[in-house]
Amino acid sequence: MRVMAQMAMVMNLDKCIGCHTCSVTCKQAWTNRSGTEYVWFNNVETRPGQGYPRRYEDQEKWRGGWTLNRRGRLTLKGGGRLRKLLTIFANPKLPSLDDYYEPWTYDYDTLTNAPLQEHTPVARPKSLISGKDMKISWSANWDDDLGGSPGLEERDVVLGRVAEKVKLEFEKTFMFYLPRICEHCLNPSCAASCPSGAIYKRTEDGIVLVDQDRCRGWRMCITGCPYKKVYFNHRTGKAEKCTFCFPRVEVGLPTVCSETCVGRLRYIGLMLYDADKVLEAASTPDEKALYEAQLEVFLDPHDPVVIAAAEREGIPRDWIEAAQRSPVHALINTYRLALPLHPEYRTMPMVWYIPPLSPVVDVVRDTGHDAEDTGNLFAAIEALRIPVDYLAQLFTAGDPAPVDAVLRRLAAMRSYMRDINLGREPDEGIPAKVGMTGEQMYDMYRLLALAKYDERYVIPPAHAEQAHKLEELATECSLNYEGGPGMGGWGPFGESSGGASPIAVENFHMLRERQTADRSADPSDRRARINLLNWDGKGRPAGLFPPRRDEPGGPDDASPGGDPPAGAGTAETEPRP
Repeated sequence: MRVMAQMAMVMNLDKCIGCHTCSVTCKQAWTNRSGTEYVWFNNVETRPGQGYPRRYEDQEKWRGGWTLNRRGRLTLKGGGRLRKLLTIFANPKLPSLDDYYEPWTYDYDTLTNAPLQEHTPVARPKSLISGKDMKISWSANWDDDLGGSPGLEERDVVLGRVAEKVKLEFEKTFMFYLPRICEHCLNPSCAASCPSGAIYKRTEDGIVLVDQDRCRGWRMCITGCPYKKVYFNHRTGKAEKCTFCFPRVEVGLPTVCSETCVGRLRYIGLMLYDADKVLEAASTPDEKALYEAQLEVFLDPHDPVVIAAAEREGIPRDWIEAAQRSPVHALINTYRLALPLHPEYRTMPMVWYIPPLSPVVDVVRDTGHDAEDTGNLFAAIEALRIPVDYLAQLFTAGDPAPVDAVLRRLAAMRSYMRDINLGREPDEGIPAKVGMTGEQMYDMYRLLALAKYDERYVIPPAHAEQAHKLEELATECSLNYEGGPGMGGWGPFGESSGGASPIAVENFHMLRERQTADRSADPSDRRARINLLNWDGKGRPAGLFPPRRDEPGGPDDASPGGDPPAGAGTAETEPRP
């Protein structure tokens, strides 16, 4: 048993309202640059819909992820080393700009500087690629306006796999939102596809990153990623992808998309897993058994044997304790609520989802029955096969049983907690129907509905003695062994066994101080500046809130004018401009 730690995320789709705040803040933090206009590390898709890029789930076309060969061994769906060598200068298995969208801006200058006239001037859309006038016909969230419409059955890849009855009646059932980021997989096919060895998975926390110095722009990683979450920067000629906001995670702060999520639907925590079982799990012959196979890879952080093995592997004690308190471990392993996105790709994804129950409740309510009654909800889940079949194609490779079990637990929790909230005696038979106790169901309810900031984000900060590892250490794909399908190691594409070039990140201690202090960390002789993206919600940074009555400078301060607030400049420390 080789214990490793992995940062993971769970999203509760019942809470997503499709506001795209996570997408906007991620865009401002990471891809607000020339060459990344079309790049969305985080995007929110409407289901049913084509996704972003269009029909990215059609692996018969894009050839992403892994597959089993005739001997039952894993191989890249896009082909091995020989095929990549033959197509290294012309890789045709790539989404075009039309599959993403042509980014645009508007001619604001005409709108704001036009002279007075009878008609209001028009700010025409201008392409950010060519600079010419264009007609807007597609974007990253275009399906928002099409969700549930009858014309989607031919374009949604997942909808095309389910029964004809689903295709004809699905628009009457429901639509839901699906936020997506890089899956930071245990077996990243993007890393195995990279001829340069530029994509690597960090040993300390499992985050998958791109070494910009080593990347040569072959774009094989874009083909290899089945989720199409690796993008090509057409300005720099390099590949880019979601970084899991590693500078923030290293100091114990959640990702920007999680921090700014309006619905509070994201959970971040640490998972312990057995790296020696990854190959066996990914090679499971039956696609419908891949979900259970990945669960077998995860380890119980409370098991003394696992704790001893983790300490032998050099995992710090506070990281083990964080894994024990991890909301992600509770939602995936303890309560069995979260499911992986497209496990049939065999990449072992580490961003999991709780399927939405709301559509089932809405259907029951529309019939005029009590939508909170457990009998009605259980009957609706049993009869309403349309959403379960669709969700199964997304999360369990087509097996409806795990999805049905999750929806039953959520329905039981809703009915059980309704009696408690109304002051009635709870029915202990409700949790028993789904194999739980009343105490377990209340704990599950608290995590899903009442969890505070520190309960939703259990992120152990990196250790100072490991700071050099955060910049220099890299590991290869879990399947990159001698004779394996990975692209690393010696070969016609060069070598990737040396240490990765250091990543340019801010000083570890300075970043931690700047993101957690009540005032700006540096420089000390300037007026405090508040960056909400870097504020962790603790303390009262100067300038963020009005002074209290009992504070110097507050309304009740008897001194003439009061003292200046903390961080404010004075004549001695900061001369006026």
